[in-house]
Amino acid sequence: MQPNIDLVREYMEISYAPGRASAQAVSHLCAPNNRFIAPTTFPGIHTLEAYAEDHGRLMEQVNDLHIVSFDVLFADADRVCLRYTAEGAHRGKPHGDIQPTGRTARWSAAALFQVRDGKLVEFIKEWNKLSMWEQLGWPAEECLTAGESAAAS
Repeated sequence: MQPNIDLVREYMEISYAPGRASAQAVSHLCAPNNRFIAPTTFPGIHTLEAYAEDHGRLMEQVNDLHIVSFDVLFADADRVCLRYTAEGAHRGKPHGDIQPTGRTARWSAAALFQVRDGKLVEFIKEWNKLSMWEQLGWPAEECLTAGESAAAS
């Protein structure tokens, strides 16, 4: 089980490293045809590589974003479960029309990974990004997803 935990930790450390997070940086950890599932917070992202890439773009705005702690981290068979706390300040690029405010946010999220043959095949993320957005002073409307599927059709 420890190799699976180590694999997940490496993926998370890369994905939460400003200036390092990218699809290319995590590709060696990911199985082909892997799945990323987080429809309420990353509705258009469907692979672990795409998540790392998108998260890298977020960290251009919150450019000191980092994991504070892994509050829960354990493995059972092919699954690794974690809950983590992260924080960062809006000191990088503007968020839309909002110039860097220097405001800091701290939040928690949970993740369930599946590992097969030493590679990540699935990542399910549960995170209420509203708390982070509110702390940073970003528009809460950006956190709403109920109308997105209707707008897309």
